[in-house]
Amino acid sequence: MHVYTYSEARQKLAIILDQAENMGKVLIRRKDGRTFALTPEKAAASPLDVPTIKANITTKEIVDIIREGRER
Repeated sequence: MHVYTYSEARQKLAIILDQAENMGKVLIRRKDGRTFALTPEKAAASPLDVPTIKANITTKEIVDIIREGRER
């Protein structure tokens, strides 16, 4: 984990953000000794965001399968 001074953090912000993303956490220390942690946020994924599949099936076949299932 890297520790940067406030001045270094201002000058190298893009680099520090990349390091936080890769390493998970970067610390920034102020002159008065207080330390702050910079951590990346996790991207919230939708539960409806599912991977697609390759299938050789037509729209009509899909509709027919759904209708048949509803009739039961």
